Amino acid sequence: QVQLVESGGGLVQAGDSLRLSCAASGHILSYYVMAWFRQAPGKEREFVAGISLSGARTLYADSVKGRFTISRDNAKNTVHLEMNALKPEDTAVYHCASERNSVVISTTQREYDYWGQGTQVTVSS
Repeated sequence: QVQLVESGGGLVQAGDSLRLSCAASGHILSYYVMAWFRQAPGKEREFVAGISLSGARTLYADSVKGRFTISRDNAKNTVHLEMNALKPEDTAVYHCASERNSVVISTTQREYDYWGQGTQVTVSS
């Protein structure tokens, strides 16, 4: 059974940093493009960052570019999202997602096959 489990969320102040992790089980992570999406209250889920199968390519939403870094450790079946200089508008539930054998990093949630339950990130001003 494929499972993605996020961790690392919490309540922080503006300007602080957080590191989210996504642990995968039931499938070999190196076969999947991985991404982070987020959903704020009353808003649609949006793409945050994605990383290619090998980790050689990354893609970021303009709103997080230069502040967030996505990385993966295929040997440990984990993906991370390093978030720096956090802003109140980063407050959301963050989900990791996986798409099998893709050659592109999609920003569209319907392209992804598996999703985690999410971890809450709250940034106070």
